[in-house]
Amino acid sequence: MTAPAFLANQLLIAMPSMLDPNFARTVTLVCQHDANGALGIVVNRTAPISIGDVMRQLGLESSNGRLESAPVFLGGPVQPERGFVLHDGDRDFDSTLTVAPGLKLTTSRDVLAALAAGDGPERALLALGYAGWGAGQLDAELRDNAWLTVEADRALVFDIAPEARWEAAARLVGVDLARLSGEAGHA
Repeated sequence: MTAPAFLANQLLIAMPSMLDPNFARTVTLVCQHDANGALGIVVNRTAPISIGDVMRQLGLESSNGRLESAPVFLGGPVQPERGFVLHDGDRDFDSTLTVAPGLKLTTSRDVLAALAAGDGPERALLALGYAGWGAGQLDAELRDNAWLTVEADRALVFDIAPEARWEAAARLVGVDLARLSGEAGHA
């Protein structure tokens, strides 16, 4: 028996046939995946608020205009009131999970304070909520061809416009989503 293939640091690209409104046309970075389940952050759906709005709500001030106007992302349907900062660099904050070398997920306020002070990670994405799967659930969805997977690409996560990320992620696999059939089979 072979060990299960865990998907941390992989992008899940929703197949065109995905009907779940929480995940249709999404790209999700899997941050943690083990025998107990998986946690990911949707990286291509923005909320109608900016990071500046969130910082002001938290009493943080920043003079970084780019950071102030950066969008907040809808990270997934689980705990949408909770913030998750996906960021680069090697620095750990009070509550940081290492996704891959140089790629972290932090849930503590101190990362936002560091960003506001100009002392934070160079690239960061703030998401509200996360995507979660119970034990075996993501594996079953993969068997049902709900997702394409590809190793995470930092430029896609941080630099490409959010609305272009779904098709750009599929191109990383060599797939034109417009040409995919909604039907899938197993050999």
